Amino acid sequence: MKRKFLIIGFIIMSFNSLYQYSWNAFLPHLVKGLNSTIPEIEVAFTLFTFFSTVFQIIGGSIADYKGPKGIGIISSILSAIGFLGTSFSNTIYEFYFFWSLGSIGEGILYGIAANLAVKWFSKTRGFATGFVSLGFGLGASIVNPFIYPYQDYRLVMLIIGLVEVVSLSFLLNFVEYPVTVRGEKPSKIIKEGRWWLIYLSFALSAVPLTIYSSSLSVIGNENTLFLITLFPLLSGISRPILGYISDILGRYRTLILTLSMMILGSLLFTFNVILASVIVIGFFGGSLITLYFSISGDIFGEKYSTSNNAILYTGKAVSGLLGSFVFSLLLSTPIYKEFGLISAVSGFILFSLLDKQKTLRP
Repeated sequence: MKRKFLIIGFIIMSFNSLYQYSWNAFLPHLVKGLNSTIPEIEVAFTLFTFFSTVFQIIGGSIADYKGPKGIGIISSILSAIGFLGTSFSNTIYEFYFFWSLGSIGEGILYGIAANLAVKWFSKTRGFATGFVSLGFGLGASIVNPFIYPYQDYRLVMLIIGLVEVVSLSFLLNFVEYPVTVRGEKPSKIIKEGRWWLIYLSFALSAVPLTIYSSSLSVIGNENTLFLITLFPLLSGISRPILGYISDILGRYRTLILTLSMMILGSLLFTFNVILASVIVIGFFGGSLITLYFSISGDIFGEKYSTSNNAILYTGKAVSGLLGSFVFSLLLSTPIYKEFGLISAVSGFILFSLLDKQKTLRP
């Protein structure tokens, strides 16, 4: 019975992925269609990371206390409005407005979908969360080959919005959370030092991922279409794989391995080995949210996991700001290639400060 929640979560995530991993496909069309510059359009990606993460806290609290159904249906409508409104936007400010509304819905839906796995599958939390998150990469990898070469992005966004508002608002009628779970409230965990080590390590380690998510079509080469299709595909398929490994090997060891590979991928970028860097960062970076959500559930429990993980997810807003807007400003400087490497190393150091014997439950 509870397996249906994995399927619903997977479908929700597939639509959610278009906000992040189809950004590279939409970016050049938006620049041309709205007669804007790349930094101006990249502001919308920063708005996405901000609104999707901040409102996930609000939506997560409602879902934990009132159930995910009502707030989920409202969020699915908002998420669809992001695409529908953008398809009719004639100015950059209209685009900002509708994309921000859609980002609010996307963020809340992300939290609901991910925590269907966290709450219902405590024994196989890594794999279950990874399976749901697989949609976050797979969805974009399927549609990007159709978006990027197709010049009429308005029609594409109109179709996406219509399909999403019908399908997701229907599926959200069937979601629910278990009632016999325990856990610590957000007001308690944010007072713990181990929480902030987890939070800051996630925010900084994800910067190389958001750099490629927001700017791969700018810093890539003549193989841009191949790269923006491969990148979300790797990001998606890694999540159940590394989630399953973490169920066996342990969350701490798996994250140490993953963060080490983020450093390697960032180092490859500094030497302009783009394809290898995209493969490494795409595969290991995509699993970061799966592993961090899972370790949060392991340590702080499941009852308030939607709220707790929503706060953790605001680290994505930090990495989004650094990896999109700040990175776009650094593109004209000599240090832009080292920016991701510095962030990845900092994230690794912070996470390694966790005492796994004292913080991780068996």
